[in-house]
Amino acid sequence: MQDARTIEPPELNIGLDKLAFIIAKAREFDVETAPSVTEDGSDPGDEGDTALLGDDARDPTLDELEGAIDALNDDEIVDLVALAWLGRGDFTREEWEDSLALARERHNDRSAEYLTGIPNLADCLEEGLELLGFSCMDVEQDRP
Repeated sequence: MQDARTIEPPELNIGLDKLAFIIAKAREFDVETAPSVTEDGSDPGDEGDTALLGDDARDPTLDELEGAIDALNDDEIVDLVALAWLGRGDFTREEWEDSLALARERHNDRSAEYLTGIPNLADCLEEGLELLGFSCMDVEQDRP
């Protein structure tokens, strides 16, 4: 059995620049939606603090993240879903092709909604990339 570092990384249909942007937006969204607890240990959502619910206003970060995902072509979305699954531990590096096949089979119009519903999406994507031998660090460092 080969070590993941000695296995040639697969070709991705989605560019690292797009992945870096989606990861950055997913990280921003994760921070915004992280559960908050007050100093007294109570959860404002449980205490009737409806301001946390955001009324009916859409989250602009979520809109931007979903827009970036919706702008991808089908092959890029399949890669994104498979990367999230890989990073979440649903598949191993050796099962990358299986992950892609299942993502292709399950692909539909609601991929953005599905992906934004994954807790810690940014971490899953980064872990998936790392398992495949990629990193967005160079791309992220070039961003202003």
